Amino acid sequence: MTDINAGQEPEQTMTRIQREKREAILEAGLTVFSQEGFRGATLDRIAAEAGLSKPNLLYYYPSKEAIHEELLTGLLHTWLDPLKAVNPNGEPVDELLAYVHRKLALARDFPRESRLFANEILQGAPRILPALEGELRELVEDRAAVIQRWIDEGRIAPVDPVHLIFSVWALTQHYADFDVQVHAVLGAGDPFPRAEAHLETLFRRLLTP
Repeated sequence: MTDINAGQEPEQTMTRIQREKREAILEAGLTVFSQEGFRGATLDRIAAEAGLSKPNLLYYYPSKEAIHEELLTGLLHTWLDPLKAVNPNGEPVDELLAYVHRKLALARDFPRESRLFANEILQGAPRILPALEGELRELVEDRAAVIQRWIDEGRIAPVDPVHLIFSVWALTQHYADFDVQVHAVLGAGDPFPRAEAHLETLFRRLLTP
């Protein structure tokens, strides 16, 4: 993640304890923001979650905006990497199914990050809209062109390439963003093995020519 703390020591010159405190603040911020959203989160709550005093927290991050921005900056790259990994020269159905599996794994392994991102979008993406309109749009357009080429070559069934990507996002991130609802319906247990099998069948049937 990018160091956005003007006036503070560069990360490479920090002691081990200072780096650990920064990580503790980011970890606490992730928990609080994913539960409360940006507006509901407070520095007092983040400091308490991190086990630090508020003045100690403010030494590392001057505001909750700074913590939130750093979390979102790192998260956006994490979210883009699975789509970047789609190989234009690979086997189309296999590449797209692998993308589905990677996105579902993110929902399983990083549910707080998913909810942090969802909360930002629901608020109108005030802090990451330029990245969505820039880096994200460019990547989606690039991979949509790859998908369209595969369709034109008859290697996958005709679909709307951009809305296919939207569908992958919706059907995988649901398991993190609506975790409470998923478990209310399914009860105890891990929903991801069944989800993975279901999405594999769904998208294979959709994409196979």
